[in-house]
Amino acid sequence: MTAAVSSPAPVQAQTYQIDCAILLCLAGGWPASVPCARARAEFIRRITPWPVEPPLQIWRCPMGASFGGQAPLSPMERLYDIAFRELQESALSTPAEAVPGLILAQTQEQADIDISGDAFDFVRSIRVYHIQFSQHQNRDGDCIRSDSTRLGSYGTQGDYGWARSSVSAVPEASSLALPEHCRSYSWRSVFVDWRDHAGNYGSEEVRY
Repeated sequence: MTAAVSSPAPVQAQTYQIDCAILLCLAGGWPASVPCARARAEFIRRITPWPVEPPLQIWRCPMGASFGGQAPLSPMERLYDIAFRELQESALSTPAEAVPGLILAQTQEQADIDISGDAFDFVRSIRVYHIQFSQHQNRDGDCIRSDSTRLGSYGTQGDYGWARSSVSAVPEASSLALPEHCRSYSWRSVFVDWRDHAGNYGSEEVRY
C-alpha cells in the first residue's frame, strides 16, 4: 500500500507508533522496508510465549488524532502520518509490557475511531491459534488425546479476546501434522494468519 500525504503539524506528545506501523504494513501486505520489517518483528514477538499478546494493539494507534489547521484526513492517511512522520528522526521502540503469570492476554479496549467498515476487514481477519495438543495410546489400546487449543480474534472495533477451539480448526498453513493413527504425538505452537487490505493471505508460526 502506498500513500502520499502532506506533513501536518505534529500531534502533541506523539512519537513513532509501533502499532500504527503494524496496522499500515499489515494492510499493505508487509511491503519491503525497514519500518515494516521492524513492525512485523514486533507483530511476531507478541505471539511468542510468554505471554501470548494481541499481535496488533490497535487501541495504541491514535487514528482519531486531530491535526489543527489541516483539511480532514481519511483514517488511512492519518495512520500513514502517525506511523511514519518521524521515521527520519526517531528510532522504533518495541516496549514489552508482559504481565507476570499472564498467559493469554486479552482486552476490551478498541480503536479510537469507527473501524466497522469494509476498509478495516483486514484487522478482523487476524486469527491467533494457541495450539496445545498431545495424544498417546495407553496399555489398553485406548487413544488418549488432550487438546487445549484456543483462538484469539478481533471484534468489530478492534477489541481482542480468546475462545475455546480445537486442532481441527487450525488452518492448513500451520506445520501441525496430526498422525493418521494414534501414535505418540505432541505439538505446541502459536500460529497467526491474516489477509491484507487486498485479500492476500499470510501466516506465521512460533513453536515452543
